[in-house]
Amino acid sequence: MKQNKVFSLLGIAMRGHNLVSGELQTLEAIKKGSAMLVIIAEDASDNTKKLFADKCSFYEVPVYGYGTKEGLGRAIGKDLRSSVGVCDAGLADAIIKRLEEKE
Repeated sequence: MKQNKVFSLLGIAMRGHNLVSGELQTLEAIKKGSAMLVIIAEDASDNTKKLFADKCSFYEVPVYGYGTKEGLGRAIGKDLRSSVGVCDAGLADAIIKRLEEKE
């Protein structure tokens, strides 16, 4: 149930043009300060996880591991995605709230 809520919020963010996906676009959004939240697929490579953990820590962007590459991609209507960045503060807060809910 929690997964459906998070994925549906990611879909809303994508349709509202408040989401970037893929490694390069997500890194660019982090550096520009437009990313309010970064989600990394749990099946992403260790190098990818470390890269985003380090960048998000430096730029003070919340980062969460969640879902799979296939699940993240499907949620936003794309192919496999190992990373997505939410660029709207309200949607980012709503997603963080869902991610931190107890199962």
